[in-house]
Amino acid sequence: MSTTTASDAKRKAPAGERVADWADGRLGIYSLAKANMRKIFPDHWSFMLGEICLYSFLIIILTGVYLTLFFHPSMNEIEYHGSYVPMQGIRMTEAYASTLDISFDVRGGLLIRQIHHWAAVVFLAGMFVHMMRVFFTGAFRKPREINWLFGFLLFVLGMFTGFTGYSLPDDLLSGTGVRFTQGAILSMPIVGTYISMFLFGGEFPGHDIIARFYSIHILLLPGIMLGLVVAHLILVFYHKHTQFPGPGRTNKNVVGMPLLPVYMAKAGGFFFLVFGVIAVISALFTINPIWALGPYRPDQVSTGAQPDWYMGFAEGLVRVMPGWEINLWGHTLVLGVFIPLVVFGIMLALIALYPFIESWITGDKREHHLLDRPRNAPTRTALGVAWVTAYMIMLIGGGNDIVATHFHLSLNAISWFVRIAFFVGPVIAFIVTKRICLGLQRRDKDKVLHGRESGIIKRLPHGEFVEIHEPLSQAHLHALTAHEQYKPAEIGPTVDENGVERKPSRTQKLRAKLSKGYYGEGNQIPKATAEEYKEITSGHGHH
Repeated sequence: MSTTTASDAKRKAPAGERVADWADGRLGIYSLAKANMRKIFPDHWSFMLGEICLYSFLIIILTGVYLTLFFHPSMNEIEYHGSYVPMQGIRMTEAYASTLDISFDVRGGLLIRQIHHWAAVVFLAGMFVHMMRVFFTGAFRKPREINWLFGFLLFVLGMFTGFTGYSLPDDLLSGTGVRFTQGAILSMPIVGTYISMFLFGGEFPGHDIIARFYSIHILLLPGIMLGLVVAHLILVFYHKHTQFPGPGRTNKNVVGMPLLPVYMAKAGGFFFLVFGVIAVISALFTINPIWALGPYRPDQVSTGAQPDWYMGFAEGLVRVMPGWEINLWGHTLVLGVFIPLVVFGIMLALIALYPFIESWITGDKREHHLLDRPRNAPTRTALGVAWVTAYMIMLIGGGNDIVATHFHLSLNAISWFVRIAFFVGPVIAFIVTKRICLGLQRRDKDKVLHGRESGIIKRLPHGEFVEIHEPLSQAHLHALTAHEQYKPAEIGPTVDENGVERKPSRTQKLRAKLSKGYYGEGNQIPKATAEEYKEITSGHGHH
């Protein structure tokens, strides 16, 4: 006989379950989680670079919120009477004084400042390397061109956010950097003076720049960057993650681990690992010791003034550019500053538009979810190495005074070296990298046809010594032969079926020439075919 009563049937569910049901009925959390929490992500060490960027960005936000509680973005001058004895009695802005207070009086303030600054450096370094990984493997191709633009904008906005952030303490180093920026703005024809007066609220340095930088640094730029990060992650989910070629991997599937529980557990541990490493670096290595520099004064310049590394390229362009000036209609054009700004802008534009440029050159409009091995795209890889070479050369130019004093070299000699190397270095890097990629392709083809060297030497009956080659596994063979062989775009027949001559446009000729430079003869090694493999492996004399 059943003992179930009406009260038992109407017994309420636990409180947590009721709350979950209430939220799911209004937000659709369960259906959303069910559709996405089992999403598959491939497993490769290079994919962690993007995670480092994300985690360092979160660390920047967390530490930045703490610092805003104690920082006073004011340029009102006061006399310092804080706990840092060497600065007592010195007149300084409230911004600089509050930064000293954060460093010496707020519990944990100096460590948080260090973590905030180091996390910014790690974020931009991670973005730099992550974008290089995306570039060299071709992960920017359709349908991910928009995501490439989002990542590029994150990097550029990160540069400007870092600049506004390190300018806030109003110390002598950051003031020198702001002065440099004002000079660059003034070099812009016609509009430069107006932009400078608007930004600084009058003549330099004015009384508003710190407050304006503060609003830009904690509200405008982080808000835009946070939106770009969310959009970037949404597109990663929507397009699915790219993966390297391998057995069972196609453009229509993803081989890896589910988001829950495996990937989330690994990601959570990796976040704390990144946080811990940045905290250790911050505790051991001082960055931006503003107390050693003093407050900013317009009539002083700190020696060895260097921006953070990510601004070194622009700094180097300006430092090594000759001081050219042109007087036109009573106005002076400072080409020594304006031309580097134009060059820097052009290079940024080329980086942003490269996915569309390559797609136009190659005529490839297909979707790509499998990555390229850099050696299988020699021209693209060589272009990337050439750009990195130019960046590193200009980084030396941006620190030419430090290089000169540390290595006891002539400052003029370093400047001339950078000027020449900026044009010669990338060309040499392009040629060498391309030759290396082609050599690696030849080695891969030889491995496919003849197998792996075993190190075992065998003597044949007629006295010849040969090395025994072991056949590759099917997975290894697939990895070496999975890449596609592209053909350069052709102009096509110049005469149609009716005998009417068609004159190709200059754009078509340019595209055909560039496409030949990417995939023409001498720019890729034909991979081993199945017929060649069978002929080699089935014939006698294969060792």
